[in-house]
Amino acid sequence: MKFESLDLNPEILKGIQDAGFEQCTPIQEQSLPECLAGKDVIAQSQTGSGKTAVFLLTIFSRLSAAKPGNSGKARALVMVPTRELATQVIDDCEKLCKHFPFRSVAVYGGVEYDKQIKAFKSGVDLVVATPGRMIDLYKSRTLSLDNMEIFVIDEADRMFDMGFAPDIMYIAGHLPKNKPRQTLLFSATIDDNVRSLASRYMKPDPAMIEIEPDQVTVNTIDQKVIYVSNEEKLPMLMTLLKRGEVERSIIFTNMKRTAEMLGWKLAANGFPAKVLTGDVSQERRHKIIEGMKSGNIKMLVATDVAARGLHIDGITHVVNYDLPEDAANYVHRIGRTARAGKSGKAYSLACEDHVLNLPEIEKYIERKIENEWIETSEMVKDTAPAYTYGRGEREKGFERKAGKPGGPEKRGKTFSRDGSKERPKERAAHPKQEKQGAKPSSQPRRHERHPFPAGGKEAGAELKAENPAQKRSRPDHHRGERPRPGSHSPNERKREWAAHAAPDSAKPQPAAESSETVTNETKEKEGILKRFFKKILKKS
Repeated sequence: MKFESLDLNPEILKGIQDAGFEQCTPIQEQSLPECLAGKDVIAQSQTGSGKTAVFLLTIFSRLSAAKPGNSGKARALVMVPTRELATQVIDDCEKLCKHFPFRSVAVYGGVEYDKQIKAFKSGVDLVVATPGRMIDLYKSRTLSLDNMEIFVIDEADRMFDMGFAPDIMYIAGHLPKNKPRQTLLFSATIDDNVRSLASRYMKPDPAMIEIEPDQVTVNTIDQKVIYVSNEEKLPMLMTLLKRGEVERSIIFTNMKRTAEMLGWKLAANGFPAKVLTGDVSQERRHKIIEGMKSGNIKMLVATDVAARGLHIDGITHVVNYDLPEDAANYVHRIGRTARAGKSGKAYSLACEDHVLNLPEIEKYIERKIENEWIETSEMVKDTAPAYTYGRGEREKGFERKAGKPGGPEKRGKTFSRDGSKERPKERAAHPKQEKQGAKPSSQPRRHERHPFPAGGKEAGAELKAENPAQKRSRPDHHRGERPRPGSHSPNERKREWAAHAAPDSAKPQPAAESSETVTNETKEKEGILKRFFKKILKKS
């Protein structure tokens, strides 16, 4: 079916022609008539099937037919799970409404509020937002929901996977209830969570559109699996990337640290690849995606943060450097190629660490992935130096001071490779002691000193056996308490302890006193020591 057969505004049809769209895709052919009729729609289709154009054309058609809004407040809201998808929807919007006066803005985290607030002051028709930033702007009364006529939830299943369900329900619950509203929901899979969301915030009996639910992956993707050892993964990857048929490629890893290592290794071996992970700033993320779209960047190493909603035309190859643990992520990864009816290839490197994920993936896509064999003699050798984890942080400007790369600097402590604490290093002898041949001091360090006074553990046991209900008679300076008038300061207590611990010969010999005076003074000192060591025992 052609777009001309639909009842669309002539200016909108011009934008469709400029975008190069001629024939409707299956999801567009079945869902557009229902959406243009004003019905609530739940549509299920795989990534890259053209569902973005469905809700954009519906928004254009509905708002152009309705009375123009003079208040400048948004009348359509599209919720997306990621920043990349938000910018992609805005790009498609600008293409399709090139001949139609339509104002749109993307709202997402990672950028300054002022830039996005400025767009609202000049007036906006469509808002494409991620849940977190949308709620922030709504609570600050920067963005109003009072005039919303169309509410779209894109990638609904992904919203639940990322924990955005409460945010979506909060936003949907604050939409105007006394005004007519059309709600559209799009998802790659429709499960109980999606149905529950639809039944709560959509009209009764919404139109259900399912496009080839049994076909999880498109037939135009040539899928291969290569069995390799961990040591052969990088040479095998470079062998695949060196093939002349590889024009633009995305390499997926399961972890950020693996992506950083792989990006550095590829660049050091003459394969200029960029890295896209959750740690990359929004500004740099935008430059990388624009570089991929323009063709200036040919290779991209990414985690699953780029697996959904990233629409880049011309991706010829996708490589799973690590087989994903979730079978659904495999589908979303390889869906970056073979878009808009084009063909593409997807290679998966099955190593000993991730090969057990393969049976679940094949069960999910309901097909056996064909094996490809490459001789060891054909593989490109890794000539780059060894990679030290933490190098990526230093290259980003987060270089740490002395200490192991990737680990925090701690005085007197070291950390093993796996992050566990090791025993404190022994303190070196003082240079003067080494020069004079003197032995290091036998005085134990503070953390090695025994907490019990003279008399051994028995004395400590007596202190523990004291009445626990007895109140402290001295302020605890470590807890921020101030000493009361007449109480002992910490320095005074130190002097008392030094006087008690010093040998009798070093103590000043007082004049002869009566036995009653000596007894009272001894009891007072013992009381001070008991209270002092009672605090030490509590802290230890």
